[in-house]
Amino acid sequence: MSNPFRLALGGRIDRKRPLSFSFDGKSFQGYAGDTLASALIANGVHLVGRSFKYHRPRGFLAAGSDEPNAMVAVKRDTARVTPNTRATGVELYDGLTAESQNRWPSLAFDAGAVNDLLSPFFPAGFYYKTFMWPAGAWKRFYEPKIRAMAGLGVAPKEADPDRYLQRHAHCDVLVVGAGPAGLAAALAASDTGARVILADEQSEMGGSLLADDQGTIDGKPAGAWIAEALALLGQRDNVTLLARTTAFGFYGHNHLGLCERVTDHLAAPDPKLPRERLWQVRAKQVVAAAGAIERPLVFPDNDRPGIMLADAAHCFVTRYGAKPGSRALIATAGDDAYRAALALHAAGVEIAAIADLRETVTGPLPEAARALGLKILTGSVVTGTRGRLRVSGATVAPAKGGAGSDIACDLIAMSGGFTPSLHLHSQARGKLVFDAASGNYLPGESLYALRSAGACKGVTALADVLADGFVAGTAAAEAAGFAAGSPRSLAVSALDARPGGFAGALPHGRDPNKVKAFVDFQNDACAKDIVLATREGFRSIEHVKRYTTTGMATDQGKTSNINALNIVSAALERPVPEVGLTTFRPPYTPTTFGIFAGTARGDLFEPVRRTPIDPWAAGQGAVFEDVGQWKRARYFPVGSEDMEAAVARECRAVRSAAGIFDATTLGKIEVVGPDAAEFLNRIYTNAWTKLEVGRCRYGVMLREDGFLLDDGVVGRIAADRFHVTTTTGGAAAVLHRMEDYLQTEWPDLDCWLTSQTEEWAVIAVQGPKARAVIEPLVEDIDLDPEAMPHMSVRLGKILGVPMRLFRVSFTGELGFEINVPSSYGRKVWEAVFAAGQAHGITPYGTEAMHVLRAEKGYIIVGQETDGTVAPDDLGLGWAIAKAKKDFVGKRSLARAEMRNPTRKQMVGLESAVLLEEGAQIVADPTAPLPLTALGHVTSSYHSAVLGKPIALALVSGGRARLGETLHVPMPGGAIAVKLVSPVFYDPEGVRLDA
Repeated sequence: MSNPFRLALGGRIDRKRPLSFSFDGKSFQGYAGDTLASALIANGVHLVGRSFKYHRPRGFLAAGSDEPNAMVAVKRDTARVTPNTRATGVELYDGLTAESQNRWPSLAFDAGAVNDLLSPFFPAGFYYKTFMWPAGAWKRFYEPKIRAMAGLGVAPKEADPDRYLQRHAHCDVLVVGAGPAGLAAALAASDTGARVILADEQSEMGGSLLADDQGTIDGKPAGAWIAEALALLGQRDNVTLLARTTAFGFYGHNHLGLCERVTDHLAAPDPKLPRERLWQVRAKQVVAAAGAIERPLVFPDNDRPGIMLADAAHCFVTRYGAKPGSRALIATAGDDAYRAALALHAAGVEIAAIADLRETVTGPLPEAARALGLKILTGSVVTGTRGRLRVSGATVAPAKGGAGSDIACDLIAMSGGFTPSLHLHSQARGKLVFDAASGNYLPGESLYALRSAGACKGVTALADVLADGFVAGTAAAEAAGFAAGSPRSLAVSALDARPGGFAGALPHGRDPNKVKAFVDFQNDACAKDIVLATREGFRSIEHVKRYTTTGMATDQGKTSNINALNIVSAALERPVPEVGLTTFRPPYTPTTFGIFAGTARGDLFEPVRRTPIDPWAAGQGAVFEDVGQWKRARYFPVGSEDMEAAVARECRAVRSAAGIFDATTLGKIEVVGPDAAEFLNRIYTNAWTKLEVGRCRYGVMLREDGFLLDDGVVGRIAADRFHVTTTTGGAAAVLHRMEDYLQTEWPDLDCWLTSQTEEWAVIAVQGPKARAVIEPLVEDIDLDPEAMPHMSVRLGKILGVPMRLFRVSFTGELGFEINVPSSYGRKVWEAVFAAGQAHGITPYGTEAMHVLRAEKGYIIVGQETDGTVAPDDLGLGWAIAKAKKDFVGKRSLARAEMRNPTRKQMVGLESAVLLEEGAQIVADPTAPLPLTALGHVTSSYHSAVLGKPIALALVSGGRARLGETLHVPMPGGAIAVKLVSPVFYDPEGVRLDA
């Protein structure tokens, strides 16, 4: 049986390759080259979804990535479900299964459609006003119910079984968009020998030319010219063609993100292939040839299934051989819709009328329509439509007012003109310039090496678009350092549309508060919602956007931005340029999370980092904990010991004899160069230029706001070389901060940074017998206290292995840190441990390390700090070089608030019981609620050496309160705490100096 909605000839589909698919459980047939949308249209299916808020029936509006309505879930199996997929971008394959979304119990009968009847109670911003009572009900009741009724698809619950890969690439010229301008730019740029990447989001390259059924280029049909151009580009070694690839974001310094869909279009994908590939491209020059998007007309009930953009109707007929209707009404404000009228008429679709907003209609395309006898109603607009699950008619009336006439139709093809696609230019921080003649924003000056070409630049005639593409491609290649190629010239024959169009709400003579004239189809935002927002005081277009949800979510305002902008302009009686334009945020087109994660999932989500000593520690029965990405030995139980007993034993061993600790995870950065000392002088609060070679210094690093970022010991290895240590978790952030300042703030400094965290294994030997343990193993270094005092570093060997030996301590005892190449780490560790047996050496873990450092009042960044702590709050005022001209954070330290005596300051706490970390501290626990917190407990341990609980805390005005008794409220009753010095053990430092 013949299909009345599928043309027997024409289009780019392969009728020799029929494909079966299903939609909402019903089977259909399409052809290779179809999209899900074109195949459904060719089967007479127009109802494909329900709207976001009102659950109104929705059909296809567009034919590409600008489609806001036809969002479906594509299912391969229970684990491979992709919701919120545009049917217009889903390539048909045999066995494809798709389901509509946001409806219950069925698409044709959706109980949620009651929202449409209740819409007077759901104006713009209704949730801000309606659901504020009773207190707390929004989270508990309203939000779950609203989210259940509104929204799009349901996220899959099973883990995604597909693979996603990532690739980095460099090129001289990246061309985004393979329409006529993009193809011309790629040809011109590659002529010069430049390395060119041409990326286009569609399955076929050619853009608007794929649906061109009239024009010729160099005497050839558009399709033939595309094939020749792509064949030529494909033969060139300096050209990479990426179809099915969306440029979703433009980032700093010409760094673009591209999403290549590798297997989504295949019925049986090769399991060795990834589903998608993320291309991170660094391009010397970028040519944006992203085209333009047709604007819908804003008239009452303009959202019924069967109402679509004229360009989409034209595309479905000419590219896919699918008839979107049998009797069409064309509603337009410009010439472009006449192209659709001609194509539909040629396909056998009856043209009921062409309602043109303009009073005078001339030009090649309108004249061609007149020559065919098509009825043109000038100065006319659509003032309403009818039909439940599909449009069945419309009322057309004079734009200046007057009685309207009813026109029966099952298709309305509308066009308000075209809006240039400016998202890449905007993301590249380029300026946008309003063009009054076209009523559009156009690309202005670009901050980065980006130039626009073709329709996204406001160029419309085909010959001009091709010429502009050649110019842009040549200029980009020249800017990338290549000699210009021979100028190109093409003979073009086409019926070009004259510039024109309309933006905003059309006049309709009806009560604007009682009709739904949709501006944003995806978010159910109407013209009256936007006007209401301006009445309620919103003036910024960004505020109007958020209040009405216009231009938000996955649509990003593709079809709605300019119409909304003009409605606001009219409501506020302000010119469009004064109203402004919303921001185009990446990704402009929805992109899967999979490509961003890549292979970083499961065990690869975050690499597990282990030190060379870990296998030894595991063999000793160590219990490990996660510290950042590292596995660290937490404690070493002996026999049936629990953690408390093991930690107590380890602490006593360090205080009485010697302990051995794996400190390999500390961040290590080597700063080298003639200006290395000056660089450290600026990045740290301390002074570094006069630090002697062979000496160490404790360094404090601040953020710009004066609060502590990181700390660590820095040793001067040579006049131009420093060994910098950071906290385990802060290594990457510190290196990033250093590189940022070195490259952007102080590029004049002659020094460089190298991460060496994995290069050195660090073995800490701590305790009164530490020197005796390592002395027999160390070569070329005098370990006597006078020769190697506390806070010094020496280069030598241990067991013949090159070593950097630091005399530093995080326990308050005599301490050495042995730095050896990681490959020798376990060998040296085992030798030190063996040598220490005669001295009672004991391995200890991070838990004992925490107790030992707390006994000495040493801080841990991230435990005694929370992002609001300054050095003086921790008693580190001595580490601020008062005479230094400048360092990062210096000006912030001069703020009056930093000298406020009520700031929280670190103190020690004595109590009868072990306190909970994070517990609040108050003056009077019996005071009426709510209690005023004076501070909180930052660290709390039981000290086996001292025989009592100890704690560190941040307390308002803490140093002035020493000796006071405060309280920690707990469910079982308040606990009295006495504020004391944070140094509980050896306050004179006698044991440290040894």
